Amino acid sequence: MLKVLILNALLFFHPVHVTLITINQAQESDTLKVFFRMYYDDFLRDYKLYNPAFKPEKNGENEKIPDELIKKYFSDRVQIYINHKLLSGSLSKVSTDSYEIRLDLLYRSDKKPRNFKIRNQILISLYSDQSNMVYLNINKYENAIKLTVDHIEEELKLK
Repeated sequence: MLKVLILNALLFFHPVHVTLITINQAQESDTLKVFFRMYYDDFLRDYKLYNPAFKPEKNGENEKIPDELIKKYFSDRVQIYINHKLLSGSLSKVSTDSYEIRLDLLYRSDKKPRNFKIRNQILISLYSDQSNMVYLNINKYENAIKLTVDHIEEELKLK
């Protein structure tokens, strides 16, 4: 729990370039609950690189990006594998304010995962000091992972 509080505290010290993903799966469940958060201004910069046709200046700064495009952005930038299978998620909630964007996603998984892999490419084209933090809690296996520009993926054997 202390790890999560420390990771969350990092998000309040912008211009630190950091994102946070928490992944939770209860024992004997086939559902991964994924929570993602990052600074909204960083999201807009990265989204403009991802989708150059997006021009918020055309329709004013408050142009809302549709949820399905946000989900596609996240799915293309972050891949989660369980037992060497790429998972496909569904977006259950998007919330934004002037500082952050937060996503809640659900993924179907194996009830007894043995192997976990994550690949995260969010903001790596923008900031050389980017850190993408992942807190993992799957079937009582806990770990914190730091992904960077030079280390965009991690694979773990789960106990």
